[in-house]
Amino acid sequence: MRSAIDDGIQLLVYSAMSEKPLIWLGDSRETIRCFPDDIRKIAGFQLWRVQRGLEPNDWKPMPSVGLGVQEIRIRTGAEHRVLYVAKFAEAVYILHAFEKQTRRTPKADLDLARQRLHALINQRARRKG
Repeated sequence: MRSAIDDGIQLLVYSAMSEKPLIWLGDSRETIRCFPDDIRKIAGFQLWRVQRGLEPNDWKPMPSVGLGVQEIRIRTGAEHRVLYVAKFAEAVYILHAFEKQTRRTPKADLDLARQRLHALINQRARRKG
C-alpha cells in the first residue's frame, strides 16, 4: 500500500501482487490431489505464495535437479515434497510431487523432475526459435 498526500487529500493506492499461473507437468497435479486433505491444503497455500513471488514457508533449492528448481517441504509426520521452478516470467511449473519415505530423496524422484525440467526447457526453446 502506498500513500500520497496532495492538497490535504490522502490517496491510498493498493497494488495487487501479480499472480503467475500454475502449470502442472506430468502427473504432478493428480499426485497432489491424492495427498491427504491437510497436506493438500498446505501444498496449495505454499504454491499460492510462490504464484505471488513469495517464498514458501519451508523450502530448499534443488540444484541437483536444475538451476532454479526448488522443493517445498511439507512436514506433518509424513514427509511430502513438491518440486517446482518459478524462474520463468510466464508461469510457475510444478515438476513433481511425492511422499518422501526415507531421509534421502529417492533417485527416481530426482530423475523424473530432471526429465520434466529438460522437456520444459526444450519446449520453451522450440517456441522461441
